Amino acid sequence: MSQSIANGHAPDASRRHTGVLIIGSGLSGLGTAVRLSQEGYTDFLVIERGDDVGGTWRVNTYPGAGCDVPSQLYSYSFALNPEWSRSFSPQPEIHRYIQGIADRYGVRDKHLFDCAMTSARWNDADSRWEVETTRGGFTADVVVTAAGVLAEPNLPDIKGIHTFEGEIFHSAQWDHDADLSGKRVAVIGTGASAVQIVPSIAPQVAHLDVYQRSAAWVFPHLTRAYLAPERFAFKHVPGLQRLIRGLIYANRELFVITQAKYPATARLLELIARVKLWWEVRDPALRKRLTPTFRAGCKRLLVSNKFYPALTRDNVDLVTDGIEEIRGSSIVSTDGTEREVDAIVLCTGFQVANSPTYRMFTGRDGRTLTEEFEIDGLQAYKGTTVAGFPNLFTMLGANSGLNYTSLIYVIESQIAYVIDALATMEKQSLRTFEVRQEVQDEYNRGVQRKMARSVWITGGCTSWFLDRHGNNPTLWPDFSFRFRRMLRKFDVESYKTTNCVSTQGDSPAVTAPAAVSASGNGVADSVDHKLA
Repeated sequence: MSQSIANGHAPDASRRHTGVLIIGSGLSGLGTAVRLSQEGYTDFLVIERGDDVGGTWRVNTYPGAGCDVPSQLYSYSFALNPEWSRSFSPQPEIHRYIQGIADRYGVRDKHLFDCAMTSARWNDADSRWEVETTRGGFTADVVVTAAGVLAEPNLPDIKGIHTFEGEIFHSAQWDHDADLSGKRVAVIGTGASAVQIVPSIAPQVAHLDVYQRSAAWVFPHLTRAYLAPERFAFKHVPGLQRLIRGLIYANRELFVITQAKYPATARLLELIARVKLWWEVRDPALRKRLTPTFRAGCKRLLVSNKFYPALTRDNVDLVTDGIEEIRGSSIVSTDGTEREVDAIVLCTGFQVANSPTYRMFTGRDGRTLTEEFEIDGLQAYKGTTVAGFPNLFTMLGANSGLNYTSLIYVIESQIAYVIDALATMEKQSLRTFEVRQEVQDEYNRGVQRKMARSVWITGGCTSWFLDRHGNNPTLWPDFSFRFRRMLRKFDVESYKTTNCVSTQGDSPAVTAPAAVSASGNGVADSVDHKLA
């Protein structure tokens, strides 16, 4: 298989050229690299801003970090892991799994670590992407961006936050040199990271203030250790692990009914969460402050067996008043109460719909993705390509997210689409592809029509799922198997294409090229790692 498109233009000698440039090596980027290798592609490179593979699982090392998706779903379909120690895996174990994939499939030599992308601009004359990085420039025939949805920490705009004199850091940038033992600590936020962090640090700190903007629905965490016979069976009984994986997948798909199809049925989920709250928090006043006022699923559903008990500890206070300002050694809430603190942990989520990464990509018309999305909000075609940005794939792009099951299912669906697109380029001698604007518009109208009845729109909350236009550009509003079916084949008829220019008579050398930005690790940091 030829590995470069003969497009009739001489390469830029000042830049290294590659057919496929993968930016980032989280689950999306690494998975793409592995599948390219399996399909026989050799002309690709992965640039990674960190010093190892892993994406969010390399970066998020806070106390108690773990996955709230069942372990059996949290692996590539081509590399099931019979060695999971628990039904829900901790962060170190997931990171080791990802590292093992890179080693097992021999793609580490295709990586350039400590290399962060700073910009990517489409060169229409040469029909390729020009990518600048902290380690020099590259050109690539196609770019697949998978910068990751949980890659750029969201730092709250709180008056005086930069004047705080103690230790302050985001959960995704945990300062392991900071000893919280015996200190007065504040945790701002009560989302998915906070419900893991709070129980982990509460026993060691002198006092813990947990700042809650709105209560979340918290469900029992059905986690347990796998027995040695189970792990033995997963490894040696043919088909057993895949069968169990399939049954768990089918069970998780039922959440689509309560979240996207018939939100009223979420009352059944709420009953479970209310019973849990009543059982674990006996103080009626505290229980009232921990009771959500919106439909279950409107915000991310949380799972924890330790969060509520931690909030009932004598050294823990739940603060539901807003934060007015942060001073040198204290936090002042909107009711005027000033609380002294030695350290602050920001569990304030990530920049998703407004990711700084979007500013780095400039398309055919000279507009960045950020500028493009400012018009009608974050949009893509099948979550994977964007009008105005030729030869660009967006891993985990608009409306491809899932909040009830494994994103790896979506990632592998998109990888299949990318692979088929590259094969189509080679077969049809295509030089460029760009989704038609009218196709993208019609697709997104259909997505938002489906979204209109979902709990994310009708559930009565404000969440990071929504953008400033009131749309939900984050989640897929249907069963995940329908998303996979939709991406099974590259529908070239939905795209504007140009053909390669032959430099060898009627037989141009054609490749399936691509530049891939994946899982939040190949782009330059746009958020300070420390606040001072």
